[in-house]
Amino acid sequence: MKIGIDIEEVKRFKALIKNRAFLSRVFSPEEINYCLSKKNSAEHFAVRFCGKEAVWKALSNSKIQITSVSFKNLNSGKPVVLINNKKKSKIQISFSHTKTVVAAVAIVED
Repeated sequence: MKIGIDIEEVKRFKALIKNRAFLSRVFSPEEINYCLSKKNSAEHFAVRFCGKEAVWKALSNSKIQITSVSFKNLNSGKPVVLINNKKKSKIQISFSHTKTVVAAVAIVED
């Protein structure tokens, strides 16, 4: 088992998300639509970025780019990990966020 964790400050993303080029470089169109549909979109963008970092760290694979990692929520609300748009059931992700700080933990099963 491998573990990755990341923590970010939301205020950093309040400015970054105004840059559409940044959004399209880092997030999938589905992630952008999901986050923009939320009242506090900066929190949602920040936590997804945090999740991408956590997955990348857990994989310890420099061949996987952070932009290859994305997330989709199941009907239950649970996020699932996609790499190059393919669901990865051996990677679990957990997000947590407040108005100021976000965190994500990724676990990769062997």
